[in-house]
Amino acid sequence: MTGQTGAAARSAAPTWAVAAIAGFFGLLFAYAVWTAISYLIASLQAAGTAGLSLTATGWIVWLLAIALPILLFAVAVVVGRARGLVTLTLLLLTALALVAVYWLDVVAYTNTVSILG
Repeated sequence: MTGQTGAAARSAAPTWAVAAIAGFFGLLFAYAVWTAISYLIASLQAAGTAGLSLTATGWIVWLLAIALPILLFAVAVVVGRARGLVTLTLLLLTALALVAVYWLDVVAYTNTVSILG
Protein backbone atom coordinates (compact mmCIF):
# COMPACT_ATOMS: atom_id res chain seq x y z
CA MET A 1 0.00 0.00 0.00
CA THR A 2 1.55 3.27 -1.08
CA GLY A 3 -0.71 5.55 0.94
CA GLN A 4 -1.68 7.73 -2.01
CA THR A 5 -5.08 9.34 -1.97
CA GLY A 6 -7.50 9.16 -4.89
CA ALA A 7 -6.49 12.56 -6.26
CA ALA A 8 -2.77 11.84 -6.04
CA ALA A 9 -3.13 8.33 -7.45
CA ARG A 10 -4.82 9.58 -10.61
CA SER A 11 -2.41 10.29 -13.38
CA ALA A 12 -2.49 13.80 -14.74
CA ALA A 13 -3.87 14.32 -18.21
CA PRO A 14 -1.22 14.65 -20.92
CA THR A 15 -0.24 18.25 -21.54
CA TRP A 16 -0.74 17.91 -25.29
CA ALA A 17 -4.34 16.75 -24.79
CA VAL A 18 -5.13 19.63 -22.44
CA ALA A 19 -3.54 22.05 -24.93
CA ALA A 20 -5.48 20.55 -27.85
CA ILE A 21 -8.83 20.81 -26.06
CA ALA A 22 -8.07 24.30 -24.76
CA GLY A 23 -6.85 25.34 -28.22
CA PHE A 24 -10.00 24.12 -29.95
CA PHE A 25 -12.26 25.90 -27.50
CA GLY A 26 -9.92 28.89 -27.53
CA LEU A 27 -10.69 29.37 -31.22
CA LEU A 28 -14.41 29.45 -30.46
CA PHE A 29 -13.91 31.95 -27.63
CA ALA A 30 -11.63 34.04 -29.86
CA TYR A 31 -14.39 34.17 -32.47
CA ALA A 32 -16.78 35.56 -29.84
CA VAL A 33 -14.23 38.22 -28.86
CA TRP A 34 -13.48 39.09 -32.49
CA THR A 35 -17.19 39.44 -33.26
CA ALA A 36 -17.76 41.66 -30.23
CA ILE A 37 -14.87 43.93 -31.26
CA SER A 38 -16.26 44.06 -34.79
CA TYR A 39 -19.72 45.05 -33.57
CA LEU A 40 -18.25 47.65 -31.20
CA ILE A 41 -16.37 49.25 -34.09
CA ALA A 42 -19.50 49.15 -36.26
CA SER A 43 -21.53 50.77 -33.47
CA LEU A 44 -18.92 53.50 -33.04
CA GLN A 45 -18.87 54.16 -36.79
CA ALA A 46 -22.67 54.30 -36.96
CA ALA A 47 -22.76 56.66 -33.99
CA GLY A 48 -20.08 58.87 -35.52
CA THR A 49 -21.94 59.04 -38.83
CA ALA A 50 -25.11 60.12 -37.00
CA GLY A 51 -23.19 62.64 -34.90
CA LEU A 52 -23.82 60.66 -31.73
CA SER A 53 -21.78 58.53 -29.35
CA LEU A 54 -22.33 55.36 -27.38
CA THR A 55 -24.11 55.71 -24.06
CA ALA A 56 -22.52 54.41 -20.87
CA THR A 57 -24.76 51.37 -21.07
CA GLY A 58 -23.67 50.76 -24.65
CA TRP A 59 -20.01 50.84 -23.63
CA ILE A 60 -20.64 48.46 -20.73
CA VAL A 61 -22.56 46.02 -22.93
CA TRP A 62 -19.86 45.92 -25.62
CA LEU A 63 -16.89 45.84 -23.23
CA LEU A 64 -18.47 42.97 -21.31
CA ALA A 65 -19.07 41.18 -24.62
CA ILE A 66 -15.31 41.44 -25.19
CA ALA A 67 -14.12 40.67 -21.65
CA LEU A 68 -16.55 37.91 -20.66
CA PRO A 69 -15.30 35.25 -23.13
CA ILE A 70 -11.69 35.91 -22.13
CA LEU A 71 -12.50 35.71 -18.42
CA LEU A 72 -14.66 32.59 -18.68
CA PHE A 73 -12.11 30.80 -20.86
CA ALA A 74 -9.33 31.55 -18.38
CA VAL A 75 -11.40 30.40 -15.40
CA ALA A 76 -12.49 27.20 -17.15
CA VAL A 77 -8.92 26.30 -18.14
CA VAL A 78 -7.44 27.07 -14.72
CA VAL A 79 -10.12 25.10 -12.88
CA GLY A 80 -10.36 22.23 -15.36
CA ARG A 81 -6.78 21.50 -16.36
CA ALA A 82 -6.00 19.51 -13.22
CA ARG A 83 -9.34 17.70 -13.12
CA GLY A 84 -9.11 15.55 -16.21
CA LEU A 85 -9.98 15.88 -19.86
CA VAL A 86 -13.71 15.25 -19.56
CA THR A 87 -14.12 17.82 -16.80
CA LEU A 88 -12.03 20.34 -18.73
CA THR A 89 -14.16 19.80 -21.83
CA LEU A 90 -17.41 20.16 -19.87
CA LEU A 91 -16.20 23.31 -18.13
CA LEU A 92 -15.16 24.89 -21.43
CA LEU A 93 -18.45 23.87 -23.03
CA THR A 94 -20.38 25.39 -20.12
CA ALA A 95 -18.34 28.59 -20.34
CA LEU A 96 -18.98 28.75 -24.09
CA ALA A 97 -22.71 28.29 -23.46
CA LEU A 98 -22.64 31.21 -21.01
CA VAL A 99 -20.88 33.35 -23.62
CA ALA A 100 -23.53 32.38 -26.19
CA VAL A 101 -26.35 33.30 -23.81
CA TYR A 102 -24.74 36.66 -23.06
CA TRP A 103 -24.19 37.25 -26.78
CA LEU A 104 -27.88 36.58 -27.50
CA ASP A 105 -28.77 39.05 -24.73
CA VAL A 106 -26.46 41.64 -26.29
CA VAL A 107 -28.01 41.17 -29.73
CA ALA A 108 -31.53 41.41 -28.32
CA TYR A 109 -30.66 44.46 -26.23
CA THR A 110 -28.87 46.38 -28.95
CA ASN A 111 -31.67 45.71 -31.43
CA THR A 112 -34.44 46.90 -29.10
CA VAL A 113 -32.84 49.71 -27.07
CA SER A 114 -30.91 52.68 -28.38
CA ILE A 115 -27.33 52.49 -27.16
CA LEU A 116 -26.55 55.74 -28.94
CA GLY A 117 -26.91 59.03 -27.21
